[in-house]
Amino acid sequence: MLSNACKYAIRAILYLAIHSDDAHKIRVKKIAEELETPQAFLAQLLRQLTANKLVSSTKGPGGGFYLDARNREKSVWDVISCIDGTHKFDACFLGLSQCNDINPCPAHYLVAPFKKKILNDFRDKTISKLAKEMEKKGTIISLKDFSLK
Repeated sequence: MLSNACKYAIRAILYLAIHSDDAHKIRVKKIAEELETPQAFLAQLLRQLTANKLVSSTKGPGGGFYLDARNREKSVWDVISCIDGTHKFDACFLGLSQCNDINPCPAHYLVAPFKKKILNDFRDKTISKLAKEMEKKGTIISLKDFSLK
């Protein structure tokens, strides 16, 4: 449902939420290494997120990317809207051009409640809340340090 770009952006923001603040900025190289993502592509995504005020950055020595208090209160939906747009959530599950409650496709009533729940969760969940939940539950955003034997 989400593009790779959007997945990378969400993971990068969550990494920043856990590891950065106004005093501790992280360079794109470090984020890319930790998340095992292509550095140049991640840099482009972080610039886009910064331009849309979802991530903060400073240049020069000691510079890098970080999340300030306002960034942390943005939602996962804000990230999705910035990178992928919202059209995927409006689209018919079966690809019909006209699908809604009045003209439903065969899967409409099966899929609509799940789409609505996911959409509401993405809109209601701030980056700060999601990062806290990750730390509490021990969820991961990278398999870098795991042995998958």
